[in-house]
Amino acid sequence: MFTDIRLNQGVERMGASRSCQPQFVRQWRLAPAAHTWRWAFMRSASFVSGIGLAGVLLIICSSCSKSDARKYFNAGTKKSASGDYTGAIADYDKAIQIDPNYAKAYNNRGIAKDALKDDSGAIADYTKAIDLYPEYQFAYYNRGNSEQKLRDYTSAIRDYDKAIALNPQDAAVYLNRGNTKYRQSDYAAAIADYSKAIELNSQYDKAYNSRGAAKNHAEDFAGAIADCTKAIGLNPKYAEAYNNRGTAKRGLNDFDGAMSDYDKAIELNPQYANAYSNRMAVEVLKKGMK
Repeated sequence: MFTDIRLNQGVERMGASRSCQPQFVRQWRLAPAAHTWRWAFMRSASFVSGIGLAGVLLIICSSCSKSDARKYFNAGTKKSASGDYTGAIADYDKAIQIDPNYAKAYNNRGIAKDALKDDSGAIADYTKAIDLYPEYQFAYYNRGNSEQKLRDYTSAIRDYDKAIALNPQDAAVYLNRGNTKYRQSDYAAAIADYSKAIELNSQYDKAYNSRGAAKNHAEDFAGAIADCTKAIGLNPKYAEAYNNRGTAKRGLNDFDGAMSDYDKAIELNPQYANAYSNRMAVEVLKKGMK
């Protein structure tokens, strides 16, 4: 991506010509906390005689071990949600030590490693989760996100494709696959993925903004303005959408409108370097026309 909860949470801003930024969503797919294991012991004489006392004890021990693994898993999930990723990794390590086939623990440990910028370690954990559970859609999505960060776009797209095959209704996967194609300068394909994300979620502000950024590159400035305006309507504090709309207005030589949008982007995010540079470029253009 993440009941599995979705952690959103950081957004990677992508620089590009015309200073357009599609929105890369780090919606990690975190497996949910497990319920406490409840062991129902069969007391019948026929059951005990059938497997023997040693077998009964083995089942009980196995149950207790899995219960312990779930306790560490739940603790790791809570720590990850609170931002204690190092502590979360330690708990997931213990869960995996107890139960080496715990696919969700590998997935969640990968998320914690990703948050600590250990992308290679995260990919290794997602890969192990997939080895244990080949239909694990969240793990494919998460691995694709980490691969995109490492600029392994071919692998990222392959994992997003698999995640979509497993769940064609997941708008976030289309968004991030579109962003990967955007980074490959395949703007038409990116726009198609953003459009699919919007089809699945008509209130998806990040998809509108990203499609607007791609349309700027395709020089469909009117379309870019429409998409960024929609993103702003859904999220009035969306600095990137103001910046991208300003770039579209600049493309149509509406320099005053562009300045207004860049000003708003800076008001919302005073550390927004691209908006400052874009505003300066418009100021130079306006002076050149005098």
